[in-house]
Order: sequence, then structure tokens, then C-alpha cells
Amino acid sequence: MASTVRTRASRRLPAYPDEGRRKVGGAPLTFLLSLLAAAVIAMVALRLLGIDGDHVMVVLLAGTPYAAGGGALLVLFAMLVRRWAVAVVALAFTVCLFAAVAPRAFTAPRPLGVGPAVRLLSLDLAQGRADAATVVALIRAQHIDVVAFQELTPQSVAALAAAGLAAELPNQIFQPGDGPTGSGIASRYPLAPVQIETPTTFPQATAQVSLPQNRAIQVQSVHVRPPTDDNTTDTWKRELDALPDIVDGAPPMVLAGDYNATIDHAGLRAQMISGFVDAASQAGQGLLPTWPTGGRLPPLLPIDHVLVDKRCPVDTFAAFDVPGTDHRAVLAQFVATVNG
Repeated sequence: MASTVRTRASRRLPAYPDEGRRKVGGAPLTFLLSLLAAAVIAMVALRLLGIDGDHVMVVLLAGTPYAAGGGALLVLFAMLVRRWAVAVVALAFTVCLFAAVAPRAFTAPRPLGVGPAVRLLSLDLAQGRADAATVVALIRAQHIDVVAFQELTPQSVAALAAAGLAAELPNQIFQPGDGPTGSGIASRYPLAPVQIETPTTFPQATAQVSLPQNRAIQVQSVHVRPPTDDNTTDTWKRELDALPDIVDGAPPMVLAGDYNATIDHAGLRAQMISGFVDAASQAGQGLLPTWPTGGRLPPLLPIDHVLVDKRCPVDTFAAFDVPGTDHRAVLAQFVATVNG
């Protein structure tokens, strides 16, 4: 009997399933994965701190959705190579990123509202390079009621007129300028200029739109200076902070344009706190990128937004490519439910 009994030691079996099997990549791979997990933790910290910081932080925050996807891949790879501690830590913080990002991909509950439906388009004309005929054709095909233009130049005003813009949207308040400085609003309904003092680099045309059913909205064509370095980043923050708030008793406000910011930037999220909703996120399209177009890569970031007074239910959101500009045109349909 004793001669037939073999101990675990005599058979040279590992005491545990992983014992005796060297981990793939050894210590260098463990170190690399730990660094990547630390990067995910840093992204969560940046996002939760609620500050945009310097230029580098602004760029990193813009990539939050990509960091969430990268964190998920890190968790899967760490599990594959049996770095369980790294996988657990990365999973916990990746869930935090997904909690911030994922709601934008799902339709939000729509409040009840009765009133005229408004189809509003916003487009950065890229210093007038956008193809005017395509713009007017898009306005016609999508039955647009109001357009907010950014980077509207005198040349683009002439091109849009030649393409037949007035036949679709005869009411216009244009403030054309050289380079990126111009803006304008065009509408099928009557417009009245609204003076809103905002300390911005680029003028932002604002108008009150008289709608059917004795309703009205105020529309501002937003163009915030891009944060290209630390100096312009400070200006970018100030201009986001200077955007108008909802005013009790006034018609619902819509801020449409090129924000050069994503929802992951604290300055833009502050607008939602002040009474606006992001139309794209409300319609489950909040991750739809709008910039840059026309290159070898597809658009990467959603920086063009339609922020709507939260009292106005959002129905749909879409984006369209326009030749000549590096921005997609964004379209939101919402209901103008109240005048104050």
C-alpha cells in the first residue's frame, strides 16, 4: 500500500494552478500594465475634479471616451496575461469613466411639451470655405427653420445668396467678418436682433425668432476661441464661462455653434448646470464626433453643440458632412414649449 501512494511532492505538481508557470512578459510587462492603469486613474481624477486646467489637461479631457475604451482593453489584456491586481484596479476606474461617458449614447427621458417643432442647424463655415450650394441644399432637404453660422465671411454671404439661401430662409441677421470672426443667423421666421454683451474674441450673433403659435426663442451663434496653447486656454475658459444663462421670463434660449469643447470639459458642463441640455446627448448621439472632417482620419471629437433650454424637449439630433469645412453641420429638432 505504501509503495503505491505518491505524494504531491513526489509527482512534482504545483501547489496552485498558476505555480510553476511563468507569467507572460514577466516583470517588464507587469510594470507597463501598471503604468497604463495609473494613466486610467489619472484620467478619472481629471474628469472628477471638475477643472479644465492647462492646455495639456484640456487636450487629455477631450479624449475621455477614448480613455474609457482604452481602459476596457487594458482590463481584458491584463486578465489574459493573468495580471489580476492590475485588471481589478483598471476595471474599477474604467467603470467610472464609462459612467461619465455612456449616458450620452442613450436617449434621455423626454419631458412632455406642446408647441411648434423647431429644426435648427449649426455650421462652422471654415472662414467661408464651406460649399455654399451644399449648405443650401442641406437646408432645403432637411426643412431647416433656423441656421446659426460661424466663421461667416463677406464672400460666404455672397456665395450663400447666389446659392438661393433667401428662398429657404429669408430672414437674416449677419455679422460677417474676416477669417474666423464672422457669425450670423438665418430663419424662415421673423428675426429681431438681441444685444447680449459677451467678452468674446469672435462676435456671436444673437436674435429672437418669432415662431408660430405665438411662441419665440432666442438663438445665439456660439464661437468660442480654440484652446491652442496655455494663453488661449485661459481665454477659452473665460468665454465658456461668459455664455449667457437662462433668464426667467425671457423666451427659451438656444446656444448653437462651435464650442471647441466636449461635454467632458467642465466649462461646457457648467452650461448644463445653468439650465441647458446638450441636444446630442438628449437624443442619444452625444458621442457623435463633429471635427475634424475632410482628412484621412474620420472625425474624432464632438465640439459642435446645440445647447437647448431644458424646458424645450429634444426630439432628434444628426450631423452632416459639408465639403470645404472641417466641421460637420449639426441639426437638432426640439419643441418650443414656453415663452418664459
